[in-house]
Amino acid sequence: MHKLSVGVQSRHIVYDEDPAEGFQMLRQSGFTCCDFSLNAYLSNEELYKYRRNDFFDRPVSALSAFFRRHREAAGAAGVRINQMHMPYPCFVPGAPKEINEYLAKVVAPKSMEVCAFFDCPHIVVHGFKLAGHVSSEQEEWERTEEFLQSLIPLAKERGITVCMENIYTNSGNRIVEGPCCDAAKAAARIDRLNEAAGGEVFGFCFDTGHANLTGLDFEDFITTLGKRIKVLHIHDNDGVADLHQIPYTFARGRENQASTDWAGFLAGLTKIGFDQGLSFETAPVLSAFPEQMKRQVLVFIAKIGRFFAEEIEKGR
Repeated sequence: MHKLSVGVQSRHIVYDEDPAEGFQMLRQSGFTCCDFSLNAYLSNEELYKYRRNDFFDRPVSALSAFFRRHREAAGAAGVRINQMHMPYPCFVPGAPKEINEYLAKVVAPKSMEVCAFFDCPHIVVHGFKLAGHVSSEQEEWERTEEFLQSLIPLAKERGITVCMENIYTNSGNRIVEGPCCDAAKAAARIDRLNEAAGGEVFGFCFDTGHANLTGLDFEDFITTLGKRIKVLHIHDNDGVADLHQIPYTFARGRENQASTDWAGFLAGLTKIGFDQGLSFETAPVLSAFPEQMKRQVLVFIAKIGRFFAEEIEKGR
């Protein structure tokens, strides 16, 4: 039987000054894979202010040299980097043209090269959030599709699967469905992109927190996407804000019914025979607890991951 691996984000655990310490902590806490937080090197907060740093200005050789210690440390600790997140947003509405050109022509391809340097098979990207800036969801998708098609040659050359993610957007003071929240459309679009690419270049990242915020039916969504789901972002929230907390943290009332449909999540993954990494996107948790408790918190998250794995494997 295939044993599901359990992973977590590297953010707030693996630091550039001493990556070996962080990867060892991951392994000792019970993780065997890792979502490397590449998006931490170019923050969305800065991009939405139409600002950027110069991290990705350096050539690919310099980026490889910068991350060499991280790759070696992960290998020495026995932690496989199985996914990473391209800096996002990939397009900033209203930003100067040079910002969006930089994201498309510099950050995106160099992110792919870093992904390949880590021998990482999956990179997650956000679709363009253009509600209010274009006339329809279809036009929004067409703009995203043009960007995704530009990644095909490098993805094929480097053996990387580009995974789209279900994300939310804001309408006034409300959170509403954003790109990739329609499972049937997402599945058809992935299939069409892969047909054009001549191979399995595109897949899907299912994000539990975003799904909870937008009221998706977990089991139905997961079974509709099926084997297209390659990676996961597992985290919890109260159904109101994108909090990225530990599963089972929030309840819908004093009777303690979980805010998030974890039963539907596990049922869906069981039905599709999911055999990839169970990866937690819970970095904010680590800055909420005292630093002295970091290891214990990581051990707890890993235990939830093993529980999920056992439930999925039991149902096969």
